[in-house]
Amino acid sequence: MKTSWGKRQQGVTLISLIMILGFIGSIALLIMKIGPIYMDHTKVSGALDKLKAMEGIVNQSDYQIRDNLRKQFSVNYVYDVKPEDVQITKSGGYLKVTIEYEVVKPIVGNLSVLVEFNDSFEVGG
Repeated sequence: MKTSWGKRQQGVTLISLIMILGFIGSIALLIMKIGPIYMDHTKVSGALDKLKAMEGIVNQSDYQIRDNLRKQFSVNYVYDVKPEDVQITKSGGYLKVTIEYEVVKPIVGNLSVLVEFNDSFEVGG
């Protein structure tokens, strides 16, 4: 729109402002839903690192390894990892622990986000 002295007016219209705020709001919603998933994943990675650093971990039984992980998850309030998500492979002096799990969180209505994780460590040879 031109004014009487010939300069063009510029600015954000109400519809543009609503669209911008809607976009910012949807990004904020995604961050609030996905952020805690990754924060819990750092706790799972930390539990695996502590397990790997333990002395004599190769000589422990599967039950002891799972119990150590369960205790770490309990202390850190990790509920997304189920016992069947943990695979333990032992052979002589070799140990491999793999945790493979997925997290599904609803966002709005029937729209959800799925995040898959696969962490592991190997000890011995």
